[in-house]
Amino acid sequence: WCTKYRKKVLANDVDQECKEMLQEIAQEYQFRILAMEVMPDHIHLLLDCKPQFFISDMIKIMKGNLARQLFLAHPELKRELWGGHLWNPSYCAVTVSDRSREQIMAYIEGQKEKENRK
Repeated sequence: WCTKYRKKVLANDVDQECKEMLQEIAQEYQFRILAMEVMPDHIHLLLDCKPQFFISDMIKIMKGNLARQLFLAHPELKRELWGGHLWNPSYCAVTVSDRSREQIMAYIEGQKEKENRK
């Protein structure tokens, strides 16, 4: 999912904090993060969860909890984003087969390197 207005607010040390916070949220709600990369203006996640969870509920939980924690840790983020919203309301979610899982993990894990080459 993307930050509101694609603002690059997840840079510097905020990206590492996001990763730690997302791991805590996933553990609390019993999701398993298989791959993750936090980019300056968006997040890539590959999640595994119990079948009773709806994807939309998982995303809502992750986005809502992460925004709340980031705004508490970094109040300056609210000043950079109009209206006090951290995330764009949309997201992209797809189901992944066992056969394509490794490819998706490699794609996500290669995003920082790809960004650094720009």
